Amino acid sequence: MSEQNKKKKDGLAVVKKTLKYFLPIAWRVHKGYFFVSILKTISDALHPFVSIIVSPMIISELLGERNIDKLIIYVAVLAAGGALLSLAGSQLGVILEKYDEKFQNYFTEEMSKRVMELDFQHTEDKKALDQIEAARTGMSWYSGGVHGICSPFFSIISNALKIAGAVALIAIYAPVLFVITSFVVVINVIIQNKKNKIEIETYSGLSKLNRVFGYYGFNIIDFRYGKDIRLYGAKDMMIEKWNAITDQQNASWNTMAKKQLPLDNISNICGVARDIASYLYLGILVLTGGISIAVFTQMLTAGSTFQSSMSDLLFQVQEIIKRTNYAYEYVKFMEYPAAIEKGSRHVEDKPHVIEFKNVSFTYPNTDVKVLDDISVTLHQGEHLSVVGLNGAGKTTFVKLLCRLYDPTGGEILLDGINIKEYDYEEYMSVFSPVFQDFKLFAFSVEDNITLDTKHDEKEVDSIIEQVGLKDKMDSLEKGKSTLLYKAFDENGIEPSGGEQQKIAIARALLKKSPVVILDEPTAALDPVAEYDIYRQFDTLVGGKTAIYISHRLSSCKFCDKIAVFSEGKIKEYGTHDTLAAIDGGIYAEMFKAQAQYYN
Repeated sequence: MSEQNKKKKDGLAVVKKTLKYFLPIAWRVHKGYFFVSILKTISDALHPFVSIIVSPMIISELLGERNIDKLIIYVAVLAAGGALLSLAGSQLGVILEKYDEKFQNYFTEEMSKRVMELDFQHTEDKKALDQIEAARTGMSWYSGGVHGICSPFFSIISNALKIAGAVALIAIYAPVLFVITSFVVVINVIIQNKKNKIEIETYSGLSKLNRVFGYYGFNIIDFRYGKDIRLYGAKDMMIEKWNAITDQQNASWNTMAKKQLPLDNISNICGVARDIASYLYLGILVLTGGISIAVFTQMLTAGSTFQSSMSDLLFQVQEIIKRTNYAYEYVKFMEYPAAIEKGSRHVEDKPHVIEFKNVSFTYPNTDVKVLDDISVTLHQGEHLSVVGLNGAGKTTFVKLLCRLYDPTGGEILLDGINIKEYDYEEYMSVFSPVFQDFKLFAFSVEDNITLDTKHDEKEVDSIIEQVGLKDKMDSLEKGKSTLLYKAFDENGIEPSGGEQQKIAIARALLKKSPVVILDEPTAALDPVAEYDIYRQFDTLVGGKTAIYISHRLSSCKFCDKIAVFSEGKIKEYGTHDTLAAIDGGIYAEMFKAQAQYYN
């Protein structure tokens, strides 16, 4: 198979896959869209024939009997018929625009769900991020969404009806006109096909630029970056970067326009040549008595209708191919392959044993081992402190345990079974982590703690009191219903660093998971404040399994065992007393350096 034939086959396969994906969903969600589209198709198909049929009758009457009553009737039919069909088409178009908005909202929501469900590994993968942007733009202004994909089909039907009527008239009176118009149509189709290829090629390179464009654009106007932009005079740099990426986008559009301009010129020349040939041919027919002046005007209108309808029909065929190719980026994203393997085994409700067995890990698209041959076992109720300098692999250790990534070597076991075999949601329910970069949302305090619509008010109040937020909530007019930040409410609160951590900890405790994890959420606090947070948290955790991660040693006093990470390995493992006694040991040296804060 030649390369060209292969591309055509692949292109048609994409059209088929895209339509197979979207049409059943569109029918299920909004059936009315298709019925309205059929009515608009009929209205659009009838519209030109009011003029084609009635206008020659008016001219014949003016050149013939000049019966005023007939003229009034003909003019009324022409005006009223055209107006009614135009009004109907306009109103139906408005209804279709409303359906278009509904479709856009539906598929945007579905994409948002998919983004939130996507394996975490993909959120740090450039290819996946580019695919998200390609899906977003491909489904919106590139393809026009479901309406953008479907409307060419209905236009094809409407144009086919117009063509049938025009050809029937032309074949009777001026068959050569059909040949003249068809020749120009073929040339225009070839030109449009070349323009589409140029456009698709341009758009395919814009996904990355659009993502970067959005990043710079949103950061410039995002108040979260306000202090840094002002204090460090970053405004000029941000605008410069914005302008640079804008220039790159404009350059892409400019290149596309330059490539398409000669094609547009050829198309315009062909249009002029068609008009000249049509007028010349029809004029000769009138002079030789082949047709009347009334038929002359009818043939001009019919020829124009045939040419525009045929051109538009073929254009819409190309639009289907082009738009479905853009929309297919959405399909590709919605069917994006999983990054991690998921099983179906149920997690038993019993005391759990966690084991890292010769676990190694290298982040995708890198060749540096972040973890190297890690082995450690944690029994139910044990508290483990994972310490080490920044970059030692501590957070990666937790990411693997929480299945945000899978090991590239060795295995992680839960109750003696590889965690890949468990149902993903059930396995995730085992853990309540609080990461260093935990996020709070511009929701109420309560919503930030529950992250769910179903919860027990009394239980939330109890957790708020346990983490030390009760006095703060009592001081607020709306209590725990107070919104965080001022994005949506000028009376929203800006919680302090300690208050934010307490909210995050309350969120973890409310989940009631048997294993809780603190991954340096207190890194921004001073050592004494960090120690107080850990002490309070250790009391709240009680008999649950707990993992504390830090490059400082605040948590070590509360833990049964300490794992000292260095260069991706567990270099030391034991109790505080055992490790502190190792002369020249990593932990001992860290403890000596930090002891002043904890004595």
